[in-house]
Amino acid sequence: MSHDDHGHDHHRHASPTNGGLDAAFRWGVGLNFGYTLLEATAGFWFGSLALLADAAHNLTDVAGLLIAWGAVAASRLRPNVRHTYGFGRATILAALANAVAILLGVGAVMWEAIGRMASPPDVAGLPVLLVATVGIGVNIGTALLFRGHGAHDLNARGAYLHMTADAAVSVGVIGSAAVILATGWSVLDPLAALAVSIVIAVTAARLLRDALHLAMDGVPPEVDAEALRDFLASQPGVAEVHDLRIRAHSTTVNEVTAHLVMPAGHPGDAFLAAVSADLRARFGIARATVQVELGDGPTCQAAKG
Repeated sequence: MSHDDHGHDHHRHASPTNGGLDAAFRWGVGLNFGYTLLEATAGFWFGSLALLADAAHNLTDVAGLLIAWGAVAASRLRPNVRHTYGFGRATILAALANAVAILLGVGAVMWEAIGRMASPPDVAGLPVLLVATVGIGVNIGTALLFRGHGAHDLNARGAYLHMTADAAVSVGVIGSAAVILATGWSVLDPLAALAVSIVIAVTAARLLRDALHLAMDGVPPEVDAEALRDFLASQPGVAEVHDLRIRAHSTTVNEVTAHLVMPAGHPGDAFLAAVSADLRARFGIARATVQVELGDGPTCQAAKG
């Protein structure tokens, strides 16, 4: 088969926001670990399952933030002879691991809460209310750290959603503590723990779905595959587009490979550079690899698949 091969790899260069994301992780880990210690101590001291449930989840958030932060650092390592694609997939695997860990923790808390429904222990409402109030400030503050980074980064979006959900959870704990203070109904504590767990489970399930999609080389949700194919097909001299593959290299870098049938011949490097630039600008594609074929030989094996 007569054809010209040319791979044009257009990388996303480091930006000033990288330092901002590192700072967000640093502050997020510090704030949440400190609050987790406070909340767990108060939960054990006052016998509040709602506080212990939220503390357990906050601990998984701390671990999740550390894993995600480590994955971001790994994604910046240069490719080598054994890992020619680099280590960007670490960010997707981190998001997947975090979602699974959170769902397992939620299941354990729900099991304990259901067991306590029949014989709820006495709970000191005022201390629980005060600790949960501190939690609202910590969670909202941490969520705001990641808000600007979540639009194009699954890890950052996961952190933002978790912290936002935690803030809502803290509001629920405050509500149950206030009712306990007014009525003495301690059964509201395990009920609040169940509500906490359901909110967290919904958020984690969405993160799991998105992470699994990217881990299985699914087309990133922000990329319109049909529009991208139409764009390539509309380029001057292109008679056919086949073997179009779109995937996420990491939670922040998307890549495309494609075969373009161009009977008039290879259009030159300037054409490839222009196509790569347009793919970045229009579709957020940081890496584009294009193979040019003349279409005058046997059918390309990739096209048969």
